[in-house]
Parts: sequence; structure tokens; C-alpha cells
Amino acid sequence: MNISIAEAKAKFSELVTRAQSGEEIVLTRHGKAVATISPLPGQNAKPGSLIGAMKGRIEIADDFDELDADWDDYLK
Repeated sequence: MNISIAEAKAKFSELVTRAQSGEEIVLTRHGKAVATISPLPGQNAKPGSLIGAMKGRIEIADDFDELDADWDDYLK
């Protein structure tokens, strides 16, 4: 999104919110790009985007739900 500095002053809070959501804001002066407002790296995670983020990175052993023989003794 491109926006003039004058307009950005009036909408600064909204622009920061949009940047937090991952959008890059280009500030212009006399129609020329002079600066950007952008999200910090790794800070633009949207709600729900973490679902499946670890897919393929975590392995669960086939026998993870089988209890060791010592477990019964522990429970006594």
C-alpha cells in the first residue's frame, strides 16, 4: 500500500495495525517512495497460522501410548 506522509500522519495507528498483520506500507512524499512501515520479521503471524506449523518436524514413536511394565509398580 502506498500512502502520502500527510495522510499517514492521520492514519498512523491504522497503518501500524496493518503492518502488524503483514502488510508493507510505503510512505510517499510528492509521489516518490521515501520510507516503509513493515512488520518485524516473524511478527506477522495471523491467528490460526500456527496450525500445522510443526508438520513434518515432530515425530511420535509408534509405541508412545504403551506403558512400561514399571508403570504399574509406580501407581501402587
